[in-house]
Amino acid sequence: MEASCSLLRSVSCRAFEEEQKLRKQEIVSRILKEEAKEEKRKRQHPPAKARVPRTLRNKTWSYISDFCEGKTASYPLENDTVEYPDPARLLKAISSESIQGDPEATSEEETLAVPEIPGLWNEDYKPYQVPKEDVDRKPVGGTKMDKDVLARTMAQLRSAVVHRQVVSGREFKGRPFNSKPELILFKDFDIGKVYKKKITLINATYTINYCKLVGVDDHLRDFIHVDFDPPGPMSAGMSCKVLVTFKPMINKDLEGNVSFLAQTGGFSVPLKCSTKKCSLSLDRELIDFGSYMVGETTSRIITLTNVGGLGTKFQFLPASEPHTMDDSQVGSVLKMSSLFTSEDKSLYETVVPSFSEHQFEGRESSPVDTQSQKGSERLDGKDQDRGRPAESPLVFEVALKQGTHLTMAGQPGQRRSHHGWRDCQPLQTSGVNVGCRDRWSLLLGGDKFNKLEELRNGGPAAFTTQTQERMHTTLGEPEGGNATINVASEAQMEIRLGEITEGEIGAFSSTRVAIIFTPLIPGETRAKFKVVFSNAQCPALYFRATGMAVDVPVWVPKPNVDLKICVYDRLYQDSVLVHTRSKVALRLRFEVCRELRGHIELLPETGYIQALSSYSVQLKFLPRLSLPEDAGKYFDKESRILEAPMTIWVADQIKPVGFTVHAIVTTSDLEVSPSELDFGYCTIYEAIKTEVSLYNHSLLPQEFGFVGLPKFVDIQPNDGFGTILPLETLQLDVIFQPTKAKEYSFELICKSEINRCFKLSCRAVAVHPPLELSHYQIKFAATALYSTSVATLYVVTSQLSVNSLTRSVPRMGLEDTSLVGPASFEFLLPPDSPITISPSVGTVLPGKKCLVQVAFRPVLPEELIRQEALRTLNKNMEAESFRKDTATQRKDRQRQSLFTIRLHNQDQSFRVSTPHTLDLQKQELKASYDEDQTAQAALVRAFQGKFDKFVVPCVVATGDIKDRKRLEPLSFSPHNTLYLELWCPAVAPSVMVTSDRGKTICNFGDVAVGHCSIKKVSIQNISAEDLSVEFSVLNPNGPFLLRNPSGQLHAGETQVLVLSFSPHDSILAQETLDIITKRGTLTLTLVGTGVASTITCSIEGDVLNMGYVIARESVSSSFKLHNSSRLPVEFSVRLDSLSSAGAERRQQLPRFLASPLASAAQRTEVVGTQNHGGQSVFSVVPVHGVLEPGRAQEFTVTFSPDHESLYFSDRLQVVLFKKKISHQILLKGAAREHGMFVEGGDPLDVPVESLAVTPAVDSEHREASSRPAPLSPEAEEMKPILVTLDYVQFDTDTPAPPATRELRVGCIRTTQLSPKKTVEFSLDSLPSLQHKGFSIEPSRGSVERGQTKTISISWVPPADFDPDHPLMVSALLQLRGDVKETYKVIFIAQVVT
Repeated sequence: MEASCSLLRSVSCRAFEEEQKLRKQEIVSRILKEEAKEEKRKRQHPPAKARVPRTLRNKTWSYISDFCEGKTASYPLENDTVEYPDPARLLKAISSESIQGDPEATSEEETLAVPEIPGLWNEDYKPYQVPKEDVDRKPVGGTKMDKDVLARTMAQLRSAVVHRQVVSGREFKGRPFNSKPELILFKDFDIGKVYKKKITLINATYTINYCKLVGVDDHLRDFIHVDFDPPGPMSAGMSCKVLVTFKPMINKDLEGNVSFLAQTGGFSVPLKCSTKKCSLSLDRELIDFGSYMVGETTSRIITLTNVGGLGTKFQFLPASEPHTMDDSQVGSVLKMSSLFTSEDKSLYETVVPSFSEHQFEGRESSPVDTQSQKGSERLDGKDQDRGRPAESPLVFEVALKQGTHLTMAGQPGQRRSHHGWRDCQPLQTSGVNVGCRDRWSLLLGGDKFNKLEELRNGGPAAFTTQTQERMHTTLGEPEGGNATINVASEAQMEIRLGEITEGEIGAFSSTRVAIIFTPLIPGETRAKFKVVFSNAQCPALYFRATGMAVDVPVWVPKPNVDLKICVYDRLYQDSVLVHTRSKVALRLRFEVCRELRGHIELLPETGYIQALSSYSVQLKFLPRLSLPEDAGKYFDKESRILEAPMTIWVADQIKPVGFTVHAIVTTSDLEVSPSELDFGYCTIYEAIKTEVSLYNHSLLPQEFGFVGLPKFVDIQPNDGFGTILPLETLQLDVIFQPTKAKEYSFELICKSEINRCFKLSCRAVAVHPPLELSHYQIKFAATALYSTSVATLYVVTSQLSVNSLTRSVPRMGLEDTSLVGPASFEFLLPPDSPITISPSVGTVLPGKKCLVQVAFRPVLPEELIRQEALRTLNKNMEAESFRKDTATQRKDRQRQSLFTIRLHNQDQSFRVSTPHTLDLQKQELKASYDEDQTAQAALVRAFQGKFDKFVVPCVVATGDIKDRKRLEPLSFSPHNTLYLELWCPAVAPSVMVTSDRGKTICNFGDVAVGHCSIKKVSIQNISAEDLSVEFSVLNPNGPFLLRNPSGQLHAGETQVLVLSFSPHDSILAQETLDIITKRGTLTLTLVGTGVASTITCSIEGDVLNMGYVIARESVSSSFKLHNSSRLPVEFSVRLDSLSSAGAERRQQLPRFLASPLASAAQRTEVVGTQNHGGQSVFSVVPVHGVLEPGRAQEFTVTFSPDHESLYFSDRLQVVLFKKKISHQILLKGAAREHGMFVEGGDPLDVPVESLAVTPAVDSEHREASSRPAPLSPEAEEMKPILVTLDYVQFDTDTPAPPATRELRVGCIRTTQLSPKKTVEFSLDSLPSLQHKGFSIEPSRGSVERGQTKTISISWVPPADFDPDHPLMVSALLQLRGDVKETYKVIFIAQVVT
């Protein structure tokens, strides 16, 4: 398949190329024909005026035609004085100048550009007529109206499909399905192949979702096919596979989306198809060959890398060499040449000189230079138009190796024949005329031109035959006795490309090309190359190469001798190696510059170097302290850098060989600061530490050490030894600890590694105080927070006698000793320290001692606890404020479309008032005790340990504190002060609370009276040993109880303490529970409040009547329960019909059968008629839950009877906390088979149905009853209704009010379809009833669905009524709806006195 495709592509490409060639030939032939006609017309009609100059197009095409035919004759452009340049440069110049041409140039009268498609401007243009058979045809895809209708229909369908997804009160928003991978990428595809990729769609919503494929974008339907089998409902996190097939038919990048539709909205997966492309790069942009001798050859490798999927042909060329174009490029040039229709002379004169510039241009001419040259040539053209002669000299440019541009002038006729400098015109550089000799000196460089002069004038023998041969490669044969110079690119000759310069680079491959450097003439050589590609989309790549050629007989390989960093007055030596390429021995003389002859020496001063060998000279450098003044300009005092030039004189050679000695000269001084130390007064029981700094002035690291230290002095760190880095300052501690009372004066000596000494003078006065401490340092054990550690020490007097010969006596330095007697002391504690000393003040008699206790109790600072509490409160308040702001903004955005102006005002007031409110809240923010406890627990839990060191001064005075006066202080001497050092490590407690964020306050909150609340507190032993645990006793009559006390807590173990709170009254209770271990006590505070629950119901009378319902239909009603207490109440709802007691009750006989007195109690049954199908008649939701404080819960009761009955009833009970019955609600309802009912009158049956089920009326009877044929009352089933009226007679003289009763006729609302929407009723025998005293209003009427109508019945005894005999009459009440029902209403009237 691939072979056939490639064959077809090759055949099509060949056909396309042939077609292009025929097209080009046709265009050229048409142009030539038009040219011939124009010439013939001009010959037949010669112009009367002067000859019109030829147009630019005529001149250009005449040159192209001659060049294609192989003619080499020169065609003059103007006055036949200028030759035509190279065609490639012509095309390049035309292409560049076509863009920069004069915008005001006028076009020719005739044009050869013929459009392929006729335009409206043609005279013979005929507008296209639509065929009649296509007039009524609709466009592809339908009309715009059809598309709009289709779009609206699809939007409506999708809106019906898309639904909001809300789970647990959270609405899902975002992308419903995630795709892996996120991008469907087909990279580097080939036309004709088929590519397939699978993606996975993962349901990212909260619950079940669906996914449906909508399709791909319209521009991708011809290439992309998606196979997707909808998996149906997908749970959250589930995935499905989608297969995407790509069959490319065009070589073009494609981008689009694959669209899907989910239940929560649409989404799409991006798709991208990329063609094969070339991505080419070079591994370097500069090749530096370094220095090489003339005649040597070296090479460097440059790598061309293609990281794309498409290969291409490449070619390495010098940057100035034009690229060989293929047929397609020629076609583009021919097409471009057709744009040149202007006859502006200035344009032509601008283009032609640029040809000469490009023809003689160097290899490193830049586009900027070219633009400047073109601008100057335009000026020359304008000057020529003003009257300059036609044979003005041509200006061409030569690019030197150093990158400077040089313009040379010469006659056009002399350019090809005379190249010597004797016949050339004066050179103009920067406005200065330079002769030919100077011009070629600038052109070739000073050294090369000197060699060239020596060659012409028979120079010295130093020019070998090889050098002459190299020069002949750049010099032509002499003409007329003068040497000719070929102005060629020397850089191209010295730096050239290797054998492989072109080829083809495949996809994801690289190729290596060699760049060869063969220096010919000493000096620096630079060259610029480019890499061009056959793929037009690949830009050319450029790189540069540079090299240095040397041709000196004697040279130093290391022209820079680096001695690194040197120190004054130290000797440094190095050897300098000298090489020669000469074939004879040479005498060398080594010379040091005059300023440094006292510091640098070269030995020997004179020597002979043999042919083609090397010579070594010894360099000695001994910098003196006078070097900065002696060296002068060769030494930089700020950077301390010395650059000393050295010279090697070679016999019979004018130019010497030089090299430079580099060194950084530095000092070796060390500075001790301060230079003198005064320790002052110091007791013999203490040590004084003072810091000194040691600074290194040198740029080198130095080793140092303090030697010969006395016994009472110590230097740290490392005992005063170490290494100091350059320009570094070290801090050293000098510790002085005297052994007896006297005056000290001594010196400390610091020596460096080069045996230099630096002194430090010290002095001090030692004191022997009258009192001393048994311990001057106490190291407490690790103490837990809020625990106490105690240590003891003694204050002892050492003054027993004044004889200094037997023992040391108290005194200061060399002063007199103090008298023997009592001495007093006082410890001065630092403020806010966790240290307690008892006693802190006391007196010690001679030969006695005093016991002192030092207690350490680490606690957290109150300020730290308060800050933590405030930080926590601020954080919570900010979170609450942010939540409220977010909710308010969300509501504002929802109402913005309706109330824009009002919302704007409200939003401004809200924004103004909110910061003020927050500021007030922050000002009034105060942490309560509970919040402080929470913050303290958090800090204790996060406590990582702390180590504090306290130095407590103990002042000493002579005398007893009892003898002093009340306000008179003792005479304490500051020099007799003793110091007690305390090491106080604080750690976290061994047992801590790990639950509820470490709070030690267990708050049960509000608990209903009679109920029990349980809380669990987790404690953990964070120590490394097992602990025995004891608990304090709680109040046995109180509401708190520890249910699981434990006696052991292992290391690292966590135990859960179960605490309960059972309030008996509405009170606030609080107790403390101590958890006691040998390492400390942890106190838990138990708090709780007893609250009585209060629930109210919205139903008055505790009866909920559901009314009438069509059998097998349902109706719902609701009521509310409101929690008016302060705590949430747990509730549950149950029905008596579903309870076990209800089932037992249904097994017993009805009350009217079981008891002779049941007639009075037969209406008191709670659970009435139930459904035959077993399903409950009444149902309620919710059945359980929690009522929050101050909130109401709505309950929905549904009445669903499955047969006809008037006595459906049940009882609903609301139970709180699964114990207490709060409310009992009686549920009642009635059901009918048809949508009509009559209620009222006296009951004639019992509320309990018979066990025998009344058979339903068969379908035939129903059909007969629904027919419109009239039926006699006797044939219909009549239902009796008893209406009893009691006329109350209060007094025989005054008439009493009539006795009244009511009947209600109703039409039940139903969802069933019925031909009649109303119920009609009528009561017959109305005249007979009126005759007997009855008044009925209304006697007939109609009732709408869901409505009832009342029939009022009143009775007044007629005149002939016998009070002893009650009146009983009957009438028929007929109801007509979907069926016809007849009721026999029996009226019984009597007079009651």
